[in-house]
Amino acid sequence: VFALIVFSCLVGEGYTNLPTSPELFCIFNHNEDACRYGIGIGVLAFLACIFFFMVDIYFPQISNTTDRKYLVLADLGFSGLWTFLWFIGFCFLTNQWAWTRAEDVHIGADSARAAITFSFFSIFSWVSEAGREH
Repeated sequence: VFALIVFSCLVGEGYTNLPTSPELFCIFNHNEDACRYGIGIGVLAFLACIFFFMVDIYFPQISNTTDRKYLVLADLGFSGLWTFLWFIGFCFLTNQWAWTRAEDVHIGADSARAAITFSFFSIFSWVSEAGREH
């Protein structure tokens, strides 16, 4: 859910333009990489959640203990990696937002703050996912 919120905030109001120019730019200090990073990890996290949810549904039906072990390790490893990537995303978005000039932000400030906030919440949700046992 947090990944969808970050993604939708950045896609919905993460790009804006100046009144004098039709060209869009990222609201985070005009840094396109900040918006792309947030959108990218948001989409990939959502897809990974769907995948691991499906694995959790079929997990009791998997009789091979080796396959179960690899699925649990993949879930643990991915959750650990994604915890780190959300931490990097939170730091990156926060840093770029701190350097954003107030006169460049006409609309979208609330969405930018929401993306930062929910990327912070995502860190803890992925940590809890990594600590979950099957």
